[in-house]
Amino acid sequence: MLLQINQENPQGRLIARIVETLRQGGVIAYPTDTTYGIGCDIFNRRGVKSIYQIKQRDARKPFSFICADLSDAANYAHVSNFAFKIMKRHLPGPYTFVLEATRIVPDSLTTRQKTVGIRIPDDEIAMAIVRELGHPLVTTSANLTGESPLHDPAEIEAAMGRMLDLVVDGGIRYGDPSTVISLIDDRVEVLREGCGDTSWIDQL
Repeated sequence: MLLQINQENPQGRLIARIVETLRQGGVIAYPTDTTYGIGCDIFNRRGVKSIYQIKQRDARKPFSFICADLSDAANYAHVSNFAFKIMKRHLPGPYTFVLEATRIVPDSLTTRQKTVGIRIPDDEIAMAIVRELGHPLVTTSANLTGESPLHDPAEIEAAMGRMLDLVVDGGIRYGDPSTVISLIDDRVEVLREGCGDTSWIDQL
């Protein structure tokens, strides 16, 4: 089901409806500052299980998630002073930063090394959803494993609508996925090139 929402000033009643769907274990497609993501409440086992099934993804390959801000991120990842300075400079933005997970993170969303990917996108809709939910939202690109990400909510609805509880229509998003950067042990390592520029790394 498509739910149109204002990109710059998301309607509160619609955000509340989206969050209620998440709290009930629903899976949604939603816009970010790069492209569309698929997400659920990180603490809802039913939702997390559904996303793994939709993406046909190996359970050993975890998803990243969206936090409301850096203070929120510090509840779910060990953020050193070094990592904080980098994240503060580049977030909100099109980056996923990989850090050591805290104990509060569900095991299904961490790697064997107990690391986790943190996103704070520069997108009003995604941020409004996370703030209303009160804790992070799982994020993974809106596509099936091995296929290209979908950018148009109408295409997502046509291709994946039967597997999703809601498609949040925030307009077409043509960006590439986020750039993934590991900050483990205060070492900067680019794991995936994406929307986020990485030229600043050479200046560290």
